[in-house]
Amino acid sequence: MSEAGQAHAAVAVEAGAPPSALHTARRQFARYVVVGLASNFLCYLAYLGLGKAGMDPKLAMSILYCVGVLQTFVFNRRWTFGQTGMARTSFLRYCAAYGAGYLVNLAALYLLIDRYGYPHQIVQAVMILVVAAMLFAAQKFWVFRAPRNSIEKH
Repeated sequence: MSEAGQAHAAVAVEAGAPPSALHTARRQFARYVVVGLASNFLCYLAYLGLGKAGMDPKLAMSILYCVGVLQTFVFNRRWTFGQTGMARTSFLRYCAAYGAGYLVNLAALYLLIDRYGYPHQIVQAVMILVVAAMLFAAQKFWVFRAPRNSIEKH
């Protein structure tokens, strides 16, 4: 950033100006990554443990997907996207988004493991990243979006 740009940014911060949309999106994405990494790390370890104990990979993923949805809703709603109202609407949208993510994940496991014989450990690790990108977009632009009247006030 140029010196003039840095000076302008410093003045805006000092004046209490709201952060830019790009700054907000970066902060939200960074927080989403922290929540997602923590949740997926723990759930992936549990997935491997359940697999080692003999559970079917699709059943293990299904159980842990539900656990992940519940825990990440709380953290993403408040900490990542800063939403305090509309909990019921947001939760229904969150479940719909995660339902779509679940179906994408399940279809990939079926296709890549059952049909093509890829190792389930690798397929699930890749799908975590694919579904995470899809869900960030859904949460930012649909699940936790600000109501229209609050956007117009800014």
